[in-house]
Amino acid sequence: MKRQIIDKIKQYETIIVHRHVRPDPDAYGSQMGLAELIRANYPEKKVYTVGEHDESLSFLAQPEQIDDAVFEGALIIATDTANTERIDDQRYTMGDFLIKIDHHPNDDAYGNLLWVDTNASSCSEMIYELYEEAKDYANWQMSDASARLLFAGIVGDTGRFLFPSASAKTFETAGQLIQYDFDRNQVFDGMYEMERKLLNLQGYIYQHFMMDENGMAYIKLPTEVLEQFDATPSETSLLVGSLGNVKNIRAWVMFIEENDTIRVRLRSKGPVINGLAKKYNGGGHPLASGATAHSWEEVEQVIVDLKEICQNV
Repeated sequence: MKRQIIDKIKQYETIIVHRHVRPDPDAYGSQMGLAELIRANYPEKKVYTVGEHDESLSFLAQPEQIDDAVFEGALIIATDTANTERIDDQRYTMGDFLIKIDHHPNDDAYGNLLWVDTNASSCSEMIYELYEEAKDYANWQMSDASARLLFAGIVGDTGRFLFPSASAKTFETAGQLIQYDFDRNQVFDGMYEMERKLLNLQGYIYQHFMMDENGMAYIKLPTEVLEQFDATPSETSLLVGSLGNVKNIRAWVMFIEENDTIRVRLRSKGPVINGLAKKYNGGGHPLASGATAHSWEEVEQVIVDLKEICQNV
């Protein structure tokens, strides 16, 4: 499969790399890291990264704005995106050939060619694995720019190597990547430094979250609370893991109001929660998923369902 992907990359002169909406470091890391890898090894090719930019990830990179005409005859690669609904920039359908590279459960087997590895800690780890194959098969070289992005993606999706998804292979990959010339401190600062307003919001979360006897916890962040702390819904992504520090917590959910919907961010230390995410228009990993609720009444049902999961495990 990896060699087929490498062959397709060799074949096309224009390559456009997509990732999922509401990006996280692994979305940018895998998307931009792959693009930099291709540019380093095929400088004559036209390589673009697309999707709506998230300012909180500006320290990593920024996608390009391209015209519809660029998609004609192009190879499209979607990284870190489980289903077509979540591909950022739906013009991916205008390309000539579509490749899916992902580490989420393969519920939507889209693409003309797909490589899915649910055992990978991150899609960025998979891109490094693709490089390892191409190093011998097609004489690829790793670039400093790509190594930096892939390292950031791995760090992000493993919670600084704290999550169970961080395997021996993950640590070996990270060990290879840090041999390249980039500033690890700059990467960590960009990922984990927070403005004072977000630290204040984090204090609000610790003061107001609810937790039951089974270790199920939740916090609601309606628009008026976000406005109180001058925080945007996307900025709250830095705070999702906060409740993981609470003793005896087993699974938690953060509800963030955004326009006419409510983001549902689910995390767990054991109970599998991606089935619950699917029930509410989402999906993801067994211990880290996202979904969408359309009312605060629906939020109450999510809480009931998560309580049931924790009671039965």
